[in-house]
Amino acid sequence: MSDPTGTEEFRDAARPGSGEVTATVIVNAPAERVFAAFTAWERQSDWIPFTRVRVVQGDGGEGSLIEAVTAVGPAVLRDEMRVVRVDPPYEVGVVHCGRLLRGPGVLRCTQMDRDRTQVVWHEWFHLPGGAAGRLAWPVLWPGSKLSLTQALKKFGRLVEQGRLP
Repeated sequence: MSDPTGTEEFRDAARPGSGEVTATVIVNAPAERVFAAFTAWERQSDWIPFTRVRVVQGDGGEGSLIEAVTAVGPAVLRDEMRVVRVDPPYEVGVVHCGRLLRGPGVLRCTQMDRDRTQVVWHEWFHLPGGAAGRLAWPVLWPGSKLSLTQALKKFGRLVEQGRLP
């Protein structure tokens, strides 16, 4: 994909879509460690099922292009994300700018005490399919919420065990 930053198409992708999903987990680790684990992009493959993540362009920081490819049997979903904000150890923002998955996302780390961090992962996807997509979202949302929550719980366990980053 060519660099979409600054284009009308990228600005459109950066607008919040109507498919909103949020997951939250408490991780028994300091925010700095949690944030470092989340932004170890290639290691997301360890906790997001059926998914391989790689940095396509940049160093993983602001302006980088990240690609996540999820494959289940013959079905393959390619997700391209531009990192648009990095504020360690508190927040990382992305814009999903691929053909199918589009919209902003943010991960926030809030230190609760010395060794506990609340992690909130929030996505605002543009729903494909127009009116049909909007009608299907209430059926699809519970599965999206459950899978995002399960992935984040696995992430938390790996951080607590010292296996991430």
